[in-house]
Amino acid sequence: MSVRFTAKARRGIVALTVAAGLVIGVAGCSGGDGGADDRKPDSTRSTSRESDSNPSAQEGQSETPLAELKGSSGLILQITSAQRDSAGGFVTVSGNIKNDGAQRITIPPAVRGDETEILRHGMSLGGATLIDGKEKKRYYVLRDTDGRPLTTTGFSSIRPGESLAVFMQFPAPPTSTTDVTFQLPTFASGTIQVSG
Repeated sequence: MSVRFTAKARRGIVALTVAAGLVIGVAGCSGGDGGADDRKPDSTRSTSRESDSNPSAQEGQSETPLAELKGSSGLILQITSAQRDSAGGFVTVSGNIKNDGAQRITIPPAVRGDETEILRHGMSLGGATLIDGKEKKRYYVLRDTDGRPLTTTGFSSIRPGESLAVFMQFPAPPTSTTDVTFQLPTFASGTIQVSG
């Protein structure tokens, strides 16, 4: 009897030791609150390093847009960048269309322009143009090999207070041209500065 009791007791002690080890192991792996706090500074530092090494990301976050153009029914187009890609020979204009009104607004179909080839591909900002006053040239939105405009596509309406990130690509004007006039049907036109 005593031998069996001792064996049972030993098994019980082993089981308790294993259970205690598991509890300590789990606590050590989770790191508690200290472990979570240790990770927070790393992610903050990482974000800081990314924004420091990528000035364009900071410029994209700029509160002051290059231009703010009013459209119909409370729509506003904020142009945040016009970046030249010298190697590719194009300029990418980026920004946001915001609904500054109190009701959902359908974006006017006129922003597509009136070219048959662009109209075939649905809603887009294919009607946008850049005007180089210095060289007296007008640049239209670029298209891919299937005739699709290289712009934001597939949108229809924007709810009150919301905004839609947009982009448009154009042939690049000469490097001597830094200021161009941006036009989009139903919106006011405005002068923007091309960088890069």
